[in-house]
Amino acid sequence: MPNKIAVAITGASGAIYAKLLLDRLVQLKDQYEAVGVVMSKNAEEVWQTELGNDTYKNYPFRFYAKTDFTAPFASGSAQYNTMIVIPCSMGTLGRIASGVSDDLVTRAADVVLKERRKLILAVRETPYNLIHIRNMEAVTLAGGIICPATPSYYSLPKTIEELASTVVDRVLDLAGLNLQTYRWGGSHS
Repeated sequence: MPNKIAVAITGASGAIYAKLLLDRLVQLKDQYEAVGVVMSKNAEEVWQTELGNDTYKNYPFRFYAKTDFTAPFASGSAQYNTMIVIPCSMGTLGRIASGVSDDLVTRAADVVLKERRKLILAVRETPYNLIHIRNMEAVTLAGGIICPATPSYYSLPKTIEELASTVVDRVLDLAGLNLQTYRWGGSHS
């Protein structure tokens, strides 16, 4: 199966994670056949608020509207084998967990789960309430991967971008992409 990746960007705080993921995917272009992106209006507003720009418009990927059910990753026959939701809002998590396919993000997640392919949700909220935890459990039991947007520090990150990259690189590892990144026990040179 060709490596095809769907990326959903929701309106949770953490636009830096989405930006760094898209940046890394540009760098890793030889490792996939296609990347399709769906970004909510709230995500666009959060990006502009947190990053101070609208550079999401400059990526070489095909962007789809949240209501565009003709997007290829809305069907299992298009063979998108990975979906990454970054950052993933708790509302999106809840709709995915309950099987509500009312937009392209939740439909694509439903497709990835029903096809037994890889769904990675970089959830961004703190603290979690019991509803969030049960929704994470439901997605996990259905085969999805919950990867909280919780940075690591053992690489001794010096900038916000380096810190956020610890999450993005972990997501890309989970997606099966090969990348050069700091590994536990590696050199800090």
